Amino acid sequence: MPKKNESYESMLNKLETIVNEMDGENISLEESIKKYEDGIKLYQKLYKTLSEAEGKIKILTEKSEKDFEIKNN
Repeated sequence: MPKKNESYESMLNKLETIVNEMDGENISLEESIKKYEDGIKLYQKLYKTLSEAEGKIKILTEKSEKDFEIKNN
């Protein structure tokens, strides 16, 4: 399960590990379900992190474009 202040890269590595474990090992149904749940939680956290980063980039880009237009006019 993801920790609150865990880095994006760390969470992505954990998700990759879960996928590899589910793909490569003979694990029980219960273990598979648990790993799937953990994977979904990580996926949601990763998606949220990317969405937040995208929003910040849009804000910075728009501000930079406005500043550029003001300086060039």
